[in-house]
Amino acid sequence: MATKCQKCGPGYPTPLEAMKGPREEIVYLPCIYRNTGIEAPDYLATVDVDPKSPQYSQVIEPSEIHAKCNLGNLHTSHCLASGEVMISSLGDPQGNAKGGFVLLDGETFEVKGTWERPGGAAPMGYDFWYQPRHNVMISTEWAAPNVLKDGFNPADVEAGLYGSRLHVWDWQRRELIQTLQMKDGLIPLEVRFLHDPAAAQGFVGCALSSTIQHFYKNEGGTWSVEKVVQVPPKKVKGWMLPEMPGLITDILLSLDDRFLYFSNWLHGDVRQYDISNPNKPCLAGQIFLGGSIVKGGPVQVLEDQELKCQPEPLVVKGKRVPGGPQMIQLSLDGKRLYVTTSLYSAWDKQFYPDLIREGSVMLQIDVDTVNGGLKLNPNFLVDFGKEPLGPALAHELRYPGGDCSSDIWI
Repeated sequence: MATKCQKCGPGYPTPLEAMKGPREEIVYLPCIYRNTGIEAPDYLATVDVDPKSPQYSQVIEPSEIHAKCNLGNLHTSHCLASGEVMISSLGDPQGNAKGGFVLLDGETFEVKGTWERPGGAAPMGYDFWYQPRHNVMISTEWAAPNVLKDGFNPADVEAGLYGSRLHVWDWQRRELIQTLQMKDGLIPLEVRFLHDPAAAQGFVGCALSSTIQHFYKNEGGTWSVEKVVQVPPKKVKGWMLPEMPGLITDILLSLDDRFLYFSNWLHGDVRQYDISNPNKPCLAGQIFLGGSIVKGGPVQVLEDQELKCQPEPLVVKGKRVPGGPQMIQLSLDGKRLYVTTSLYSAWDKQFYPDLIREGSVMLQIDVDTVNGGLKLNPNFLVDFGKEPLGPALAHELRYPGGDCSSDIWI
C-alpha cells in the first residue's frame, strides 16, 4: 500500500502481514440502474458480512453516487505512492477507443490531468496494475464504449474491434514501451501482478478466448506472455453461437500468491488454481453458481470436454439465482470468496434478461486454503432485487481498508 495512504487503511507492511488482519465486516458495492428501465441514480451499497451481526448478508446503507466530471468510460482506480488516485479509461467522452489514464488529487478528488504524456494513450483501455520496483505498469483492453454499449455482436470480433493485447508502460517516464499481442487472448480484462512487490510476473484473464495468460519479465528487460490455462468452449444448441465460451470476466490472486481465482460468467463456474508454479497452474477447486448451461434452461449442451452433464440451477435460501458468477473478492486471509452476478447492463440484458427483471445477487464461498476446494455458504445471500427503488445490478466488491484486487505494495 502507498505509504501516504496508511492513515486511510490498515497499512500492512507486506501482503503476508495483511493476511493476519481482522476479518472483514462490511463490503462496498456500486449498484447500477443505468439501462435497466428504472429512472434512479446509481448508488453505493454497504453490505454487512459479519456473521455475528443481526443484519448479516443485508444491505445496511445505500449512498447515492453523483458524477463529478464528464470524463466518461472510466474503470479501474488505484492509489499511488504520491497520494494521487489514478483511473483507467476505455475511451473518450464520445465513446471512441482510447486507453488513457486520469489523475485525481487524493484529498479533494479534483482532476489533475492525464497520467500518460500528451498523445501517449494506448489504442484501447480497461484495467491496469503497476509494480514500482520494476518500473512497470501493464494495462489491458476491452473495446471502444461505442462497440460494447449495446451488447455483444460477433461481427465486431471479426472486424477487429475487440482487444487482444497487453500494453507495457515505463512507470517513471509514463510512456508506452512495449505491446504484447497474445495468442488466444481476445478481450483481456482483469490484470494482476503477484502481490509480492519484488515479483516481475502476473496473470491476465482473457474473456472471449477464455484463457489465463502468464506475463513475465525477461532477462533483457523486455516482457513476454504465454497461455497457461484454457477453458474449452462447449458445443451448444439454443444459444446465439454454436460454441459457448466460458467468458472469464474477473480474476484475482490470494495475498500469499498461492491461489488464482476466476469466474466463467457464461459457463457459470468459479475456479481456484494453485499457482505455486506460475507456468503450470493446477486446478484445485471449482463450483457452479448458475450460468447459461444449467438444466432446464434454453441451452442444450451437445459436446462438453469437461462435464458429463449440465449443472443444476442454483437455489440459495429459496431463490433461484439469475445470471452467472462475475465479480469476485477474496477475504484477506483467503478463506472467503464473495461473488456478484452482473457484468454490464447491456450485456446482462442480452445474456441474462432475468437480471434486469430480478436484480443481481451477492454470494459467499468458503475456501479450503490447505488442500484447495470451494463450498457455497448456504446461509449467505444478498438479493439486490429487493432494493427500495427496484432491482439493482451490484458489481465490484471492495473492503474499507483495502483488498486483494486494489492494494499494491511498493
